[in-house]
Amino acid sequence: IVFGILVAFLSNYFLEGVGGANDWRWMLGVLAVPSIIYSLLVLKVPESPRWLITDKNDQASAKKIMTKLGIPNVDNEIASVLASYQHETAKGDSGIFSRKYSTIVWLAFMVAFFNQLSGINFILYYAPEILERAGLASKESLFNSIAIGGVNIVFTFVGLRLIDKLGRKTLLIIGSIGYIISLFMVAWSFYSHSGPAFMMFFLLLFCAAHAIGQGAVIWVFISEIFPNKVRAIGQSFGASTHWVFAALITLVTPVFLDADDGIFKDNPWPIFAFFGVMMVLQLIWVLMKVPETKGVSLEELERRLVKK
Repeated sequence: IVFGILVAFLSNYFLEGVGGANDWRWMLGVLAVPSIIYSLLVLKVPESPRWLITDKNDQASAKKIMTKLGIPNVDNEIASVLASYQHETAKGDSGIFSRKYSTIVWLAFMVAFFNQLSGINFILYYAPEILERAGLASKESLFNSIAIGGVNIVFTFVGLRLIDKLGRKTLLIIGSIGYIISLFMVAWSFYSHSGPAFMMFFLLLFCAAHAIGQGAVIWVFISEIFPNKVRAIGQSFGASTHWVFAALITLVTPVFLDADDGIFKDNPWPIFAFFGVMMVLQLIWVLMKVPETKGVSLEELERRLVKK
């Protein structure tokens, strides 16, 4: 995802002005090329070992895939998955929104909700416009957007290196603190008219905080907390929550940001202050409610989080 975002920023920069006022059509149209490549490559993606074990009873194929992935003690892992699935089956069928899964569903919902209420997609989607509002020309704003994409991809690798060393919860705390500092400083930059360089620094800090924290954690966390029996629908629920809020924020943003008709057309600092407040709430939630999943097997997490 982050590599695609960087490529999109580069593409937008080089396509600026191509076709005159219709350059936005080119910026959207070129996205068909990587989409086609992705559609062809995804045909080679293997099925999930857990799905093969629980839905297809194909332990041989699951064992081959798990061996390729470098999973230790493959036979023990398969036995653990089977034991967990048989235990759930023996207790009867329960929907994902039943009481027993309520804690897990709320964790998935909240981590996806706060991910978007950080303003990450708002900043990524509207980076050129935000930079223009800060005082940069159109071409300069597109060029500086590339730096945002670059920082995002570099610090994503940092987050991936740290996620199994420091833990998911620790990275969420670090990311939340980075969010809070950077968002309130961007709000202050707009409020005090500190200039694009000052604001750009804190936008980059924001992207670094996201990449190390929520960006690195969200999909791992959602995939870990759901038991085998409802993992597929649970991950779909978490992803849907994430993208529904992403779409809503994307659609609503012009109402506030637009330089001609937006509610904050004179100065958009309240938008960033709002996201900053939401990240204060996220930090409180992480400290009080989020369990650490580092080094905990999926089956052990199920025993801790599923209500009896």
